[in-house]
Amino acid sequence: MFEKPQAEHNWLEPLVGEWLTETECQMGPGEPTHTSKGVTTCRSLEGMWYLLEGSGEEPEGGRWSTLMTLGYDPVKSCYTGTFVGSMMTYLWQYQNGVITAGKKLTLEAEGPKFGGEGMTSYKDAIELVDDSHWILTSEILTDDGKWLQIMTSHNHRKT
Repeated sequence: MFEKPQAEHNWLEPLVGEWLTETECQMGPGEPTHTSKGVTTCRSLEGMWYLLEGSGEEPEGGRWSTLMTLGYDPVKSCYTGTFVGSMMTYLWQYQNGVITAGKKLTLEAEGPKFGGEGMTSYKDAIELVDDSHWILTSEILTDDGKWLQIMTSHNHRKT
């Protein structure tokens, strides 16, 4: 109990703040692309966990809300976290998160396949472009063993 944040936790610190979010999402191969705009607020729990809370509207009028938690597990030597959204009932659990090239955190998850039959692998990645821009992407492992990018979310710091 009462552990201290590790040096790896500092990688998440640039996410703290308020962000304008623009998202493109495709809910599976061959499906139409949906766009939405919103806001994301990230705060830190004393440098140990980072909470990213998002909300917005789709052009068709639907509202959405999300909550992502991110942290670093020194026992497993990887980043970890969770994701929930108002548009789904599944609790996503991130594992095996690693930093590549100092600018991109890739997290693994298992989740339901589109269409509701079975589970598959997913990858979510956070890329720090600069102090005022980061990108969240999501990929799904398709039945043919290829990764398909299904979501891109650009986040620009509110001024």
